[in-house]
Amino acid sequence: MTNNFWHSEKITLSPFRRGFHLITDEITRALPQLKSTQTGLLHLWLQHTSASLTVNENADPTVRGDLEAYFNHSVPENSPYFQHTYEGPDDMPAHIKSSLLGCQITLPVAAGRLQLGTWQGIVLGEHRDRASSRTIIATLQGVRS
Repeated sequence: MTNNFWHSEKITLSPFRRGFHLITDEITRALPQLKSTQTGLLHLWLQHTSASLTVNENADPTVRGDLEAYFNHSVPENSPYFQHTYEGPDDMPAHIKSSLLGCQITLPVAAGRLQLGTWQGIVLGEHRDRASSRTIIATLQGVRS
């Protein structure tokens, strides 16, 4: 008998305001299977094109504010060359930010815990002014303890 397993879970996050938000606790609460994982990988796939996932600072909130300021400066709204403006001035910049940061991450799991560094957390980049809920497909594979 093998202890290898796969588990998939759809995680729906409540709407967030525009900015960068720590979601590590929401992810781990939605996946009690993590606690019985001896070793494995957790893949997170965000099913949206105007938000992003990344791993970054989990302690100082000014880092997340600075990320928001940087991306707003780098990809400004109302750029005259944007053609995709049907959903408002934040829409095309949100798509670009999502493409730059990405919509997926893979994290190692050992001894029942995500192997994030001391100052690391899972961060949702919400790039729309009025976003709806966001859906993440979590796929956990590994060996049970």
